[in-house]
Amino acid sequence: MLANDKTNVINPLDFYQELFPLMNDGLMRRWLEVLPQQLKTVLVDTPHGDLDRWLIALNALPSIPVDRVGLNQAKVSLTASKPLNGKVRRWLHRGLKALIPWRKGPFDFFGEVIDSEWRSDWKWTRIAPHLSSLKGRLVLDVGCGSGYHCWRMLGEGARQVIGVDPSRLFLVQFEAFKRYAGNALPVHLLPLRIEDVPERLKVFDTVFSMGVFYHRRSPIDHLLELHGALCSGGELVLETLVIEGGPGEVLMPDERYAMMRNVWFLPSTTTLLLWLRRAGFHHARVVDMARTAVDEQRQTEWMPFNSLSDFLDPDCPEKTVEGYPAPLRAVVIAEA
Repeated sequence: MLANDKTNVINPLDFYQELFPLMNDGLMRRWLEVLPQQLKTVLVDTPHGDLDRWLIALNALPSIPVDRVGLNQAKVSLTASKPLNGKVRRWLHRGLKALIPWRKGPFDFFGEVIDSEWRSDWKWTRIAPHLSSLKGRLVLDVGCGSGYHCWRMLGEGARQVIGVDPSRLFLVQFEAFKRYAGNALPVHLLPLRIEDVPERLKVFDTVFSMGVFYHRRSPIDHLLELHGALCSGGELVLETLVIEGGPGEVLMPDERYAMMRNVWFLPSTTTLLLWLRRAGFHHARVVDMARTAVDEQRQTEWMPFNSLSDFLDPDCPEKTVEGYPAPLRAVVIAEA
């Protein structure tokens, strides 16, 4: 099959045929009124040089009967109903490799293990013990990447999970897993931002914002957007970079932090808790803090570009290459 054979391009709007009926009820209907046009604007009207190539690779993945979908383990996994022969395994490998870089995971496609840049299961292990039960809850995952944590949330019994992330590559990676796991499963990834969620929708029982906060130019506005998405009494799970320090202390990097250009504010935890209270949250508490280790974020076969070890001072790994404190991540849980 030719890489430029557009007859094999999937219409990405078809990904959402199962989602729309689920939204045609109650407060979600207000989002449904604008969502089809939002998706058309991003996926059809706004050109992206690689989207057709990724969609062709997605459509070319081999058909494999699935025996089991595993969502409650470190590697979110698919098990085939019978062993794959060598030809199908090579076909699958080529198709998944066409979607690199894989940033979040790990995933296991029928024994083809995608060792992603981030060991996202480590983060889930730190967060999960502190969550209210997700059983029966409507969940929003902001900045969800390729959806690894969305699958873990569904595995914990969420009624429906909606992830938002503007990366179209992440969308295709998510759909690669979902096409095997089952299109009818109530988990969807929208290539949108939190700003695209209607203001004060107040419908989600749990909202996650993990690895997003420090990329926001206006952190208080981000907190207000998260608050507006939650129903009364809903739970926010916020995971972000922080610094050690006291009340009012904030680091605003000069141009780059750990080689990232789009890092704006790294508050102390006491400052972050104050911001949450000012944004209308209650019972905000820090439930976990951890330094990001080079074993948790690293270069792999599936993400062969620079990673955390390249972003730290080789002579003093407690600092970034710019001289700032090395990444320290905190998890905060609060109620709306």
